[in-house]
Amino acid sequence: MDELTTPVRQQHKFDVGRLQEYLSAKLNADTLTVRQYSAGQSNPTFLIQTPSQSYVLRKKPPGELLPGAHKVDREYRVQKALFLAGFPVPQPLLHCTDVEVIGTEFYLMEHVKGRIFRDLRLPGMSPVERTAVYVAAVEVLAKLHSLDLALLNLEGYGRGPGYCKRQVSTWTKQYTSAAHRDIPAMNELSDWLMKNLPANDVEVTLVHGDFRLDNLIFHPREARVMAVLDWELSTTGQPLADMSYFLMPHYWPRSLSLTSKLGSLKGIEGIPTVGDLIFIYCRCRGIPSALPQLNFYQALSFFKMAGIAQGVYARHLLGNASAPNAAQFSQCVEPLAKVALQLAQGSLTGPTGDRLFLQTAGGQAVLQQVKDFMRQYVLPAQEEVAEYYSKHAQSSQRWHTPQIIEDLKVKAREAGLWNLFLPAVSGLSQLDYAYIAEETGRCLFAPEVFNCQAPDTGNMEVLNMFGSDEQKRKWLEPLLRGEIHSCFCMTEPDVASSDATNMECTLQRDEDNYVINGKKWWSSGAGSPRCKVAIVMCRSRSQDVSSRHDRHSMILVPMDTPGMKLVRPLTVFGQDDAIHGGHFEVHFENVRVPAANIILGEGRGFEIAQGRLGPGRLHHCMRAVGLAELALELLCQRAASRSTFGKKLYQHEVVAHWIAECRLMIEQTRLLTLHAAHALDTAGSKAARKQNTWLCFAALDCHDQGGSSQDGL
Repeated sequence: MDELTTPVRQQHKFDVGRLQEYLSAKLNADTLTVRQYSAGQSNPTFLIQTPSQSYVLRKKPPGELLPGAHKVDREYRVQKALFLAGFPVPQPLLHCTDVEVIGTEFYLMEHVKGRIFRDLRLPGMSPVERTAVYVAAVEVLAKLHSLDLALLNLEGYGRGPGYCKRQVSTWTKQYTSAAHRDIPAMNELSDWLMKNLPANDVEVTLVHGDFRLDNLIFHPREARVMAVLDWELSTTGQPLADMSYFLMPHYWPRSLSLTSKLGSLKGIEGIPTVGDLIFIYCRCRGIPSALPQLNFYQALSFFKMAGIAQGVYARHLLGNASAPNAAQFSQCVEPLAKVALQLAQGSLTGPTGDRLFLQTAGGQAVLQQVKDFMRQYVLPAQEEVAEYYSKHAQSSQRWHTPQIIEDLKVKAREAGLWNLFLPAVSGLSQLDYAYIAEETGRCLFAPEVFNCQAPDTGNMEVLNMFGSDEQKRKWLEPLLRGEIHSCFCMTEPDVASSDATNMECTLQRDEDNYVINGKKWWSSGAGSPRCKVAIVMCRSRSQDVSSRHDRHSMILVPMDTPGMKLVRPLTVFGQDDAIHGGHFEVHFENVRVPAANIILGEGRGFEIAQGRLGPGRLHHCMRAVGLAELALELLCQRAASRSTFGKKLYQHEVVAHWIAECRLMIEQTRLLTLHAAHALDTAGSKAARKQNTWLCFAALDCHDQGGSSQDGL
């Protein structure tokens, strides 16, 4: 109690006797004592205690006030509505407009016992406890933004659409009226915000306006929010402004730390990243996790904080500031404005992990298009696709693509979301496409919808890089149009195929033809009726070379060539992966193809494989990351929806530890893959070989339990 309250400060003293007389008539309150809460920069807040009860009083500060500020009547109204709706707020008890009682308007509410974390870094807590606290805070914010305004009887509480423009205008006026000197960065920031207002500022929810961790009261022992405090700035408008304001400490500069609650959260173990908090918030609200124009809301949050800091200093100059260190707040206005300008321009990011490797502007635009397409068309089709494969699980029809996927492919191509994996066609970098591959990995059939499915992607890359003009015309062009599929035959059953120099399938020159003999398996995609060609890695019998890496070649074999036989589909955990064309054992018995089908030339197989495997590993790993993210989402949903021993599953430390471990492993894999993509873009395949070697192991772990290798791993 002593560390949260102090004796009433001189400038905020009032007639306690008059207050006691008033409360005695209203609440039958007995003799009371008054102490002032040490925190709070705006409306002074006091702990009122009687022998039997404790209350909290909020009042306007004395003296001349800024226009439109310190509306305690609005606080009382919104808390009353929220309390009646079951939202966690202190119960409001009375509102007094008679300034004769204590000199200003005030309201009284119940005193809620619990923990208030003034230091946002949560010192003394375990990483798991920190995570649970921040997750609980985001969950209650999402709950606030999901409330129905009509049911709250708060119609007319705010002005609705156009919130962002009003906020920029309001805080510009507040800053201007309180400014003690001209700060060019604040003027520039105000202009930028007004010129870059969100195009779709029509969403309207109840907005807290000052949602911070230290404005929440937590259960004494659990990571559960008991009450949300300080509703002075509440209104109706765009909820993303609240979310960005809550995320602001993640971007706070280390050099600027007036108080612990205004310090940087960077590097604090257990505090979730910006990306994780956004994901949790969006999942709780049931909205897409891609928040549009987030940089605007981030910049607006810092502008608002700079305006608040200027107001605190102005109250210091007037002699009625609540904060004991109010004089120092003038020092942070300009630095905050400069951080906001960096956020506005996208040159400053929080500790979200993957932001170390940034997409190009074009890549970001395409990624957003893919996310929108997935949400609108692909994900809703999953149930129908699942029904198709369940219905035909025991028939040959399972190897055919269901019509709904074919229809989606037409839509994707019309939308320009086609062959995104191939830089020569899409104009995207490998790093750009890595993020897209992660998104499509969240649905098993999504890559095919965009004509970005393996092994066709790798085969198209081979033909694009190494194919002759005739090979491109005959095979690459129909593959790019999505008219046919292909397979890749490399791994063999009779040798240790992890060492690709062991491959024994032979290639023998016979005048104008090549004759192929051998066995392959785990040939992905071979079962599709539309699979028309295979790229086969063979050992050239006609070459006598000393290097093990100069004895192999790659050659194109049409699937209807005599002697080529699909023996059987292989299964993993009983599944034959028909949705991807299966993984077949293929035999070649005196298969004869024209010499013109050789790719690049005899002995060039490893050279081709290296060019093919680099991007292929990236695509596989990022799709696996997307699938892992989906699995973790499902785990979190389960942990948040089920209770044991009086707590949600995620509130049990062992479950929270599992979730944290999953998050760490996913982030590590994503960063490793993005690093490889960046190296491939900036230094080329050869220079990126080290990064791709590590991805080789990642691909083996995440693709068919290490058994399949359509990339020949």
